[in-house]
Amino acid sequence: MAAVSSTMIPLGTKAPDFSLPDVRTGKTISLEFFAGKKGLLVMFICVHCPYVKHVKLELARIGKDYHDKDIGIAAISSNDASTYPDDSPESLKEMAEECRFAFPLCYDETQETAKAYGAVCTPDFFLFDEKRQLVYRGQMDDSRPGNHSPITGRDLRNALDSVLHGKPLNPIQKPSLGCSIKWKS
Repeated sequence: MAAVSSTMIPLGTKAPDFSLPDVRTGKTISLEFFAGKKGLLVMFICVHCPYVKHVKLELARIGKDYHDKDIGIAAISSNDASTYPDDSPESLKEMAEECRFAFPLCYDETQETAKAYGAVCTPDFFLFDEKRQLVYRGQMDDSRPGNHSPITGRDLRNALDSVLHGKPLNPIQKPSLGCSIKWKS
């Protein structure tokens, strides 16, 4: 499995707006959906990637742990489902229900949202403050499939807690690592 690192777009970048369907409810999710929240975490994930499979239960725990806090969370899948049918909206819905995600999981059929965010891998994480300026982009933690490091969500949880408490984040951040987004030809 070839790994790709996140591009680490500049901190301070404004959150691009999006308008995407949640695969479970069909409801349209956009930045407005999270208005008034102190922070917004946008995650790019999919079903078939071994890196996402490795962390999906921790993603579910993070969703549950921050559900009643002042953080909005949205997951987005941008993979080409015609080439990777495991990443179809139906399969995404199955994963969201199986993992009991407490956040919307949206399908980016045009891939325009992934491009706007500069997402290149799954998982890829982007955390914005209350002004919707990027304060964290990087890894969830040091765990990778096969490296035997515990899955803790440490880096992402620290970033989320800093946003909740209005504390500055260290600008030195480790990129996420995962499968490349499967772009349409």
